[in-house]
Formats: sequence, structure tokens, C-alpha cells
Amino acid sequence: MNIPPQPDKRQSFKRSLTGARLRKHADYQRAYAASRKRQSASMSWFLAPQPAAIETLTGPRVGLTAGKVMGKAHERNRIKRRMREALRRHVDLLPQGCDLILHPRRTVLTVDFRKLEAEVVRILQQAKTEAARLAPPTPPQVAGTTP
Repeated sequence: MNIPPQPDKRQSFKRSLTGARLRKHADYQRAYAASRKRQSASMSWFLAPQPAAIETLTGPRVGLTAGKVMGKAHERNRIKRRMREALRRHVDLLPQGCDLILHPRRTVLTVDFRKLEAEVVRILQQAKTEAARLAPPTPPQVAGTTP
């Protein structure tokens, strides 16, 4: 009797934010300058269109910040770990052609993870609709012409 191998459950939903993270200070500054601040229950967020050169190379990116006002280092690290995990689970919802920066509030430390995850999903969906609104409309193709 031949039994097919079972897929590893941990492998099935293991995705990474490695390629989708903002890392350079200049990228954060550009995103802040090109966006406006939006608020949600436990965080504020910024959405900025990516420069064309970056968009083709990396795809959508996300950045997290947790300043010293959030608490001691271990508390800031815990906030960022919780946020990264919530984002990792829904990395496919990141808006194409945009950079998203999340500024969590201190309440992220104590809020139930399911509520935090639901809020992150809500923000990602709002960002996706906002990105669609920000995107320049594509010109209609005329039959018989090639771009």
C-alpha cells in the first residue's frame, strides 16, 4: 500500500516578509513626504506610491516603527514581533506599487492577537483600495496599434 506524503502544516502557511520590508532611512523619509497620516484603533499608518524603479524590482513593501516612547527595548521588540507576525500571515494583501508604514501604539502589547490581526487586515484592505485610487489610469488601447 502506497501512502502519499502529508504536506508539512508549518510549511503550508510559512511566508516571509524578508523581501517586502522597508529598510533604508531614505525610503521611510520618501514615504512620509509622499503620504498623509491615517489613523486606526491601535496604530497610525502611511501609504505612499513607490518610485517606478523600485516597484519593478521589489514589489510592495512594508515598514514598522516603534520609538522609545513605546517603552523599554523588550516591549518595543515584542510590539514589532506581534506586528510582523500579523503582517506575515497576510503579506498577499499588501497593495501593489506602494510602500506602507505602520506606527503601532502601546496598546498593541496587550490587545488580543486576533483583534490585532483583524485590524492589520482592515488596514491592508483600506490601503489596497487607496492604492487603486492613487494609481494613474492606464490609457485605453486602440485596436490595431501597438505601444
